[in-house]
Amino acid sequence: MKAMIIDDERLARVALRRLLLEYPFIEIVGEAENTDDALVQIAEVQPNVLFLDVQMPGKDGFQCLAELEATPQVIFTTAYDDYALRAFQVSALDYLVKPIEQEHLARAVEKLRSHVSHQHSLPHSSISQHLTAEHQVFVKDGDKCWFVRVGDIRLLESEGNYTRLYFGANKPLLPRTLAYMEERLDPTHFIRASRQCIVNMRAITSVESWYGGGLMLILNDGTRVEMSRRQAQKLREQMMI
Repeated sequence: MKAMIIDDERLARVALRRLLLEYPFIEIVGEAENTDDALVQIAEVQPNVLFLDVQMPGKDGFQCLAELEATPQVIFTTAYDDYALRAFQVSALDYLVKPIEQEHLARAVEKLRSHVSHQHSLPHSSISQHLTAEHQVFVKDGDKCWFVRVGDIRLLESEGNYTRLYFGANKPLLPRTLAYMEERLDPTHFIRASRQCIVNMRAITSVESWYGGGLMLILNDGTRVEMSRRQAQKLREQMMI
């Protein structure tokens, strides 16, 4: 498992690297002391987990995550406990307060091991790959941010040059076009319903015939999405046995 340590304090990086020697399945593939350097290295080495400080010169740890297309697992490491709630709001695996104790690190590593084992595959941050249902992405809308499992997104809706995501009770607006999102998503899970919408096929609970040869898709939250005749034909072909 490839890991990166991102912390502006050299001694903190050295101390964490020493603690992680207890876990030979974790390979430290990079270190960074600021967000700009971290983003370059993440793109190059594609780590599976980030040990990420919150407060750093320039952009902080949350801003670092906001600039990633797809986010590895994250364990926050910081000298302050003020950010714990915010960290878990973005679905961080754990939050370790420095100086880090081996016992606390052991619990965080066990969470990481269990999470990876449950997924049966490790997330990557390469933009050239489709985002599968098991990938996690960092979503930010104003002051709110989330780590979202791609498979939990049930609907994407175009709003000009922006796209609104629907997952759980949330519907943040992303500065991405629907066409861009379509290129990133795995076509075995997501299908274009119309010029305005992309639907997670796993979120479809029932289908009704609709005008002009189209279909009406009913999603698991009760949302009704009209599918054009052309896209309806694609769906029939894809789902036919």
